[in-house]
Amino acid sequence: MKQESFDPGLTTTFSGELRRTINRDGSFNVHRKGMRLRDVNLYLRLIDTTWPRFLAIVGLAFIAINVLFAYFYIALGIEHLQGTEPEMSAFVNAFFFSVHTLTTVGYGNVFPRGFGANAVAALEATTGLMLFALATGLLYGRFSRPSARILFSDHAIVAPYQDGTSLQFRITNARTNVLMDLNARVLLMTVDPVDGHLKRDYFALPLERPSVYFFPLTWTVVHPIDSASPLYGKTAEDLKKVSAELLILIQGFDDTFSQLVNARYSYRHDEILWGAKFVPAFHVDPDGDLVLDLERLDELKMVGS
Repeated sequence: MKQESFDPGLTTTFSGELRRTINRDGSFNVHRKGMRLRDVNLYLRLIDTTWPRFLAIVGLAFIAINVLFAYFYIALGIEHLQGTEPEMSAFVNAFFFSVHTLTTVGYGNVFPRGFGANAVAALEATTGLMLFALATGLLYGRFSRPSARILFSDHAIVAPYQDGTSLQFRITNARTNVLMDLNARVLLMTVDPVDGHLKRDYFALPLERPSVYFFPLTWTVVHPIDSASPLYGKTAEDLKKVSAELLILIQGFDDTFSQLVNARYSYRHDEILWGAKFVPAFHVDPDGDLVLDLERLDELKMVGS
């Protein structure tokens, strides 16, 4: 009997071709248009971006602000900055004075004279206090935010299982923090043409073990392909015809931050291997300790059907 389809929040009807629903980095394949400036949350963007991009943005913003204030001082007249170094150009003197003022270092070798220069210096010092407070908040937010670094095997597999077959994929925690009470949910998404449009159907895949208490090693998530499974009797070609994609949500409790963390992933039909089996990714060393090799997470061997 065909299982009832539902919409998990990713729409059921659309037109055009789609690459995949969930990208390999866990983000959704959705791009927004028509956003207004008030809809953009710069704080969230800086929290979510990568560390290299974050540091680059902070560095460029620091340089740009100092260049801007340096031009303000030059526009007022470099002679209003007392104690400048004669061997350096006016811009360089103004730039380094701006750096000293923005960071509130205040060496005292260069100081403003006159109302205009002092007013700009006061404005810059106030700006520096606010900007560094914001930067400190961003750094704290990035370091204190719990995030799951759950690794997924490169492939899902259809492997022999008891007296039949099963769909499997493997995950592990790439970090040393303790994750507990992990839960997995897996959806099968298929796409069929209906009345000139493409229609998505979603089917929840029952798992042999939908949760684990502890997660120090690997977890092979298994969906038995029995007569009640939407994958029953299907072949790789059948999954290709309907652009099948497995949508995965992993949720667990981070013992370090005492908060829930989530990870998303997907496997398209061409990322599913048939007749393969995962090779154990851990072993016991001579001291009796378990050693997990993250590089072996996707290590497979082909087996008979």
